[in-house]
Amino acid sequence: MLVRPREIADRMSGMSQPEIFTLPIDAARLKAREIINQFPQTGYTAVVENWRQLPDGRIEFTIRQMRAAD
Repeated sequence: MLVRPREIADRMSGMSQPEIFTLPIDAARLKAREIINQFPQTGYTAVVENWRQLPDGRIEFTIRQMRAAD
């Protein structure tokens, strides 16, 4: 199993594996807002990363749970 330095750094920093969504634009906005507005889990914050529009008009984005600063 090949482990990249970035994967090791993410694991050590407490970052979770990202969730990738591909949705129509209105559904993508609603889903991102729903996740951001959820009551945060103890010590973690949801972050939207890599929001981009695909050639077919759908939106692809990543949600990652990151450890909150103390």
